[in-house]
Amino acid sequence: MRLWGASTSRSLDPAFERLNASLPFDRRLYPQDIRGSIAWARALARAGLLTLGECDAIVTGLDAVKAELDAGAFVFQFTDEDIHTAIERRLMECIGPVAGKLHTGRSRNDQVATDLRLFLMEVWPQIDHRLRELEEALVAQAQAHIDLLMPGYTHLQRAQPIRYAHWCLAHAWALERDRERLREAYPRLATLPLGSGALSGTPFPIDREGLARELGFLSISHNSLDAVSDRDFVAEFLFIAAMIGVHLSRLAEDLIFFTSAEFGFITLDPAYTTGSSLMPQKRNPDALELARAKAGRLVGHLVGFLTVLKGLPSGYNKDLQEDKEPVFDAVDTLEMLLTVLPGLVRTMQPQPERMRGALEETILATELADYLVRKGIPFRDAYRVVSELVEESLREGRSLSALPLEVMRRYHPAFDSDVYGALDPEAAAERRSISGGTGRAAVEAQIRALQARWNRSLQASPCSQEIK
Repeated sequence: MRLWGASTSRSLDPAFERLNASLPFDRRLYPQDIRGSIAWARALARAGLLTLGECDAIVTGLDAVKAELDAGAFVFQFTDEDIHTAIERRLMECIGPVAGKLHTGRSRNDQVATDLRLFLMEVWPQIDHRLRELEEALVAQAQAHIDLLMPGYTHLQRAQPIRYAHWCLAHAWALERDRERLREAYPRLATLPLGSGALSGTPFPIDREGLARELGFLSISHNSLDAVSDRDFVAEFLFIAAMIGVHLSRLAEDLIFFTSAEFGFITLDPAYTTGSSLMPQKRNPDALELARAKAGRLVGHLVGFLTVLKGLPSGYNKDLQEDKEPVFDAVDTLEMLLTVLPGLVRTMQPQPERMRGALEETILATELADYLVRKGIPFRDAYRVVSELVEESLREGRSLSALPLEVMRRYHPAFDSDVYGALDPEAAAERRSISGGTGRAAVEAQIRALQARWNRSLQASPCSQEIK
């Protein structure tokens, strides 16, 4: 018999039962459901709705049910619509009618919202830790090769010389923003809906603040009608997951280019590549290609769930059952990616000669314009002069540094013998010593800034805040 409806209720169409059931995926929430139910039983006892003996029996029974689920010995039945009813049904079998008191003042509406929040509260620090591991791998690459230069790109065209370390840190800073989003969103996630009932609140004197403290929430919901239908935390998580996916995809895209034979800037450890079934000479960057592809999966979960939310009336609606599968898949996808990519980054090897060989002189054209600017020439005039000089260089088939000084002076008399010093990629990179630039001191400052953020985030974990 189901836990809703009368015993004489007509049977459901089997096809509808399959559509209606969430057990195939929400069974994953059983640890959180049992944890929330134990806290609820204790709250009922504190409110005088359970005796201490009844509370102890329920808690002992729930522990036994959890042990069965942990061991894989729990037997599900066809009448179990979801994990909540399955656990309550088994609890009744274990301890008898007293189990029927557990659902006093509680609805599956506030119960499932609590379970899913608890699940994500446990996931949050795991994702944060994995992101930091990838950041640390990028910073380790930066520190190990801080003086290595490579071309920087815009529009996938060689643009200006930068440090390889600067490129590594560009991706690290994107991941650090993802960690910031996690920290900022956590207090909104850690808001307790339990005690909201189906929509109007429970009529019993439940200590919701005490419940929140016991379960590790930072605050309680302020409106019961909103609380049972609020899935902002799901949408926010899916957005953060999508942004992480986008950042991982961009890192992967760079590395796919840079590890190709055409670039040859970086070599991947064979542990993170696969061979070809036909061509023995090939090693494919499959880990990176999968990272790039799975970003689309994560973005799809966000768009799909926002579409579910956009037309819902107030209060709980069964549409919200669609919240769990995208959450679970996003969590699993991030876990897979963030387990693989730190090792891939730690073990990749930059190829200095290929990087230096790509530092063609044309990417130093801006240095010539800046040289003229330092002599008082307006930048737009300097830009025009150097554009004409580059065209001359291309027509003559000579590098800029091979052009005689008298040729340069035909384009502007401010050119002098010291102009050739401007055409040095090392000096060009070092001139960008401004905060955030690619100069050595600026790159070292970026590394220190990231390390300081890591230390602060450890000291001020959102999970350790007190209830408000």
